[in-house]
Amino acid sequence: MRQGSIPGAHGRVRPLTLLGDPVLHAPCAEVTDFGPELAALVEDLFATMYAARGVGLAANQIGEPVRVFVYDCPDDDDVRHLGHVVNPRLVTADGVVVRGPEGCLSLPGLEAGTERHDHAVVEGFTVTGEPVTVHGTGFFARCLQHECDHLEGRVYADRLTGWRRRRVLRQAARASWSR
Repeated sequence: MRQGSIPGAHGRVRPLTLLGDPVLHAPCAEVTDFGPELAALVEDLFATMYAARGVGLAANQIGEPVRVFVYDCPDDDDVRHLGHVVNPRLVTADGVVVRGPEGCLSLPGLEAGTERHDHAVVEGFTVTGEPVTVHGTGFFARCLQHECDHLEGRVYADRLTGWRRRRVLRQAARASWSR
């Protein structure tokens, strides 16, 4: 990301990968090169997330199987959190477990009550290789856990059980974007 610029302003909107694409269901590789290609990927992630009106986006959601995600997400107090994490590790997910509505840009138009902790801490690096720690509560904690799941090859539907899981998978199978 260029200093002083709006995230995504220099990126290009990329096609989203959808449920069923193998890249969404495999763990992503660690980033080892913190050069201009990584900076361009982060810009593309922001541009794509904004174009799709999302609050977070992982690299495998645009077909890049590497450990990077971006976010522009409010918490429950409507405080905006904006940033990116390279090689993130979810180091803490604790507090109250809340079942709340969760959607995903890779399952467009679908949503299900998904259990997540209301506090999360993610450690990783910036696009320039500087260490970063991101703390989230409420909806932002949900976002951090959701994006970390993506990089492990999981989507929120994988966390569902029983009728919630059956309903979302049935809706996905009927969706116009389904393969």
